[in-house]
Amino acid sequence: MKLVRYGRQGKETPGLIDPEGVLRDLSAHLPDLTGEALSPASLARMAKLRPAALPAVRGKPRLGCPVARVGKFIAIGLNYADHAAEAGMPLPTEPVVFMKATSCIQGPNDPVMLPKGSKKTDWEVELGVVIGTRARHVAQKDALRHVAGYCVVNDVSERAFQLERGGTWDKGKGCDTFGPIGPWLVTADEVPNPQRLGLWLDLNGQRMQTGNTRTMVFGVARLVSYVSQFMTLEPGDVLTTGTPPGVGMGIKKKDGTPAPRFLRPGDVMHLGIDGLGEQTQTVQAFVR
Repeated sequence: MKLVRYGRQGKETPGLIDPEGVLRDLSAHLPDLTGEALSPASLARMAKLRPAALPAVRGKPRLGCPVARVGKFIAIGLNYADHAAEAGMPLPTEPVVFMKATSCIQGPNDPVMLPKGSKKTDWEVELGVVIGTRARHVAQKDALRHVAGYCVVNDVSERAFQLERGGTWDKGKGCDTFGPIGPWLVTADEVPNPQRLGLWLDLNGQRMQTGNTRTMVFGVARLVSYVSQFMTLEPGDVLTTGTPPGVGMGIKKKDGTPAPRFLRPGDVMHLGIDGLGEQTQTVQAFVR
């Protein structure tokens, strides 16, 4: 299933995308797509619904984050070897874990706002993993059983805040609008192998990132298992798994000298992952 939340920000309604691509209203069957709604039992009930019997939604409403009330937004850094190389950082021997503030979460096509004082805001297309069953000290072989589904994430990052201001990465990762998620949550039964997904990002129509999850340093099962050793993963938590090369920070001239390119007002990011849909964000200047 492709599960969505649509409507005005803060007033989203649960829905699904039927096999013909029509948006259908799910609100008669559940109040929202919270962690509780993503349990195996709840997903099994939804899978038995006949999509054609659900009300079709007219027009093209705004899409919100496909998961309501995300409890934790956990991120993994330097999880593609070639991205670590372009960042000039050593390949990690264990996953690099940091947090994105849940207040940065927004819909997949909502504008991205440059934070006040930003000079180095960057893009990162990533595979998002949504937890459906509580995970605490789970073995790697059992980890994927705890996954409700997958989605597209843009891990927008302010590099100066992240790397030049001391402390942890979190301060450059959780600014308002820095967490577009969606357009939909694709349930795990439709993604038999999360390590075989192509992902890409265009900036103003120019391809910047091209990658595949098969080149992750640590795969999804390893990440879910690893993170569950340090914190309990609850239904509805989102884990975003790192980005392939091609971010603005790593751009070089033909002679190899650095030529970073960061986001400016009016820029348009368009990104997607095989089978998981696409996002588009226009960059805006800071607004108080």
